Amino acid sequence: MHLLMHICCANCALYPLKTLKDRGIEVQGLWFNPNIHPFTEYSARLTALRELQKSWKLDIQYIEDYGLREFVREVAYREDNRCSYCYQVRLEKTAWKARELGMDGFTTSLLVSPYQKFDMIVETGQTLQEKYNIEFFIEDFRPGWRDGVKLSRELGLYRQKYCGCIYSEMERYTG
Repeated sequence: MHLLMHICCANCALYPLKTLKDRGIEVQGLWFNPNIHPFTEYSARLTALRELQKSWKLDIQYIEDYGLREFVREVAYREDNRCSYCYQVRLEKTAWKARELGMDGFTTSLLVSPYQKFDMIVETGQTLQEKYNIEFFIEDFRPGWRDGVKLSRELGLYRQKYCGCIYSEMERYTG
């Protein structure tokens, strides 16, 4: 099986990449995260992924789109439902790209985080599976989240303090 994995950050990618590789599943990464703000955070996460790519010799494509304006326009006055938009835009790009590349399926590193809305991610992926006629690979990687945290510390990767959007940054620091 050959999967295209949306990678939200280097830290979240560690455990899923290792697990899938150990099973003999070929994985190519895709960086597309127009939700990450501010720009300094976006850059830090992108740099960390490039470091991991070099260290682990990963095959990753980058769609560098710092999408502050579009993201804010899409979630303004709907901030409490922003995750739905965020998952949709990133997974749709991944599904489309996976089909374009002739891969067997697509997935996301978001499935490892206990802080993400797992069921919403799965539902979004399944909807896109039907739309693009390409399998959404579902696995609950959350039991390995702590292993990924430990590994990211050992590798000295930049570790973010919040999910990614400007609203999650506000929630992280204001309580």
